[in-house]
Amino acid sequence: MIGAALSGAILLASIGIALPARADPLTFEEAISRAQENAPSLRARALGADASRAARAAAGALPDPKLSLGVDSFPISGPLAFQPSRDNFTWVRIGISQDIPNPAKRRAQRTRADADIAVAEAGTVLEARTVEVDTAIAWITLAYAQKRLAVVEAVRPKLDRLVRTTPSAVAAGNARPGQTLAGRQSIAELDDRLDELNADVGRARAELTRWTGDPAPQIAGPVPDFAVNEATLRASIDTNPLLGPPQARIAQAAADVRLAEADRQSDFGVEAAYQHRDPRFGDYVSAGVTVSLPFFTRRRQGAAIAVRQAEANKVDAEREAARRELAANLEAGLADHTMHHEQWMRSRRTIEPLARERVDLETASYGAGRATLIDVVDAHIALVAATLTTLDREALVEIDGARLTLTYRSATR
Repeated sequence: MIGAALSGAILLASIGIALPARADPLTFEEAISRAQENAPSLRARALGADASRAARAAAGALPDPKLSLGVDSFPISGPLAFQPSRDNFTWVRIGISQDIPNPAKRRAQRTRADADIAVAEAGTVLEARTVEVDTAIAWITLAYAQKRLAVVEAVRPKLDRLVRTTPSAVAAGNARPGQTLAGRQSIAELDDRLDELNADVGRARAELTRWTGDPAPQIAGPVPDFAVNEATLRASIDTNPLLGPPQARIAQAAADVRLAEADRQSDFGVEAAYQHRDPRFGDYVSAGVTVSLPFFTRRRQGAAIAVRQAEANKVDAEREAARRELAANLEAGLADHTMHHEQWMRSRRTIEPLARERVDLETASYGAGRATLIDVVDAHIALVAATLTTLDREALVEIDGARLTLTYRSATR
């Protein structure tokens, strides 16, 4: 799912195109695609990768040459002090020099630049996965927030009509006066729940706006069914994008070790100079070569190599720690998914049907004169609560499925 969409997102991000905000109804797939096109965090990652690729051109290149200007052998004492035109030792010098790092160091610099690119690209892939997962969760959350709101909005007028009839029941002697207050209290509590559900919809819509860029996203289409294949997800741990950055940093650390090792070898330099003297004595040309002498490698280069090797070992350990954390999070997520699914099934098969049956029984009892309208109202309120519980649990199952399937699938898929 990341493949083509990610490539398009990175291309759009790299050329700085800002897509216009749209407010068309969003299916799940459209929301994911739009988020990968518009997410600023993904654009930032893509630009960071571009920067690393641009820096690669300079890796391993020779340092800039140096220009030197000077005056040599200028007399400041003796009979010719401050009279350079009377001797044949003073000259004006102009020269150029070029440092030449040893080939091993230049190769290591290029390898380090390649590793920097790999880290940046791994971060881009990881961010694309994060955007996909968070957008999926935001879309599903909004879908179920709207479903919960619809449930309460549908039952609110019916309960209001029931409560409005309680005064007549009191007048007929079928209800106590205090029960009319209980009915009004139930309606007020239901209105509180409506306010909460409206706020839930607003929050979910704002989260989806964050990822898609739509100012007021409206969702459309069914909630996707994510089949969680535990064996496949466990087998995909080692190729998960979450391990991409730690794995790429291992290559960075290895390149740093090679850079430190390259300091054991001599660097070179070449220089040339032109020296101008009084025309009576003639001019000179000088040329030379410099060679660094790493005599104290144990105390200097050896210590630096040890530091870099320790850092490389640290990065390798961090990668293993990240893999274990990822595996543990997967197992925890699978356990939660199993629990949420069982609770959803219990709610759908037992709790909600019992609540519906209670409504039917209380309504029949009211018709037979053995129950009051308040009993009927209470049964309807309990059914609303049971229905919302079922939706809550179903939402958890769907969110679990999306998070597990999208987060833990292989990077190659």
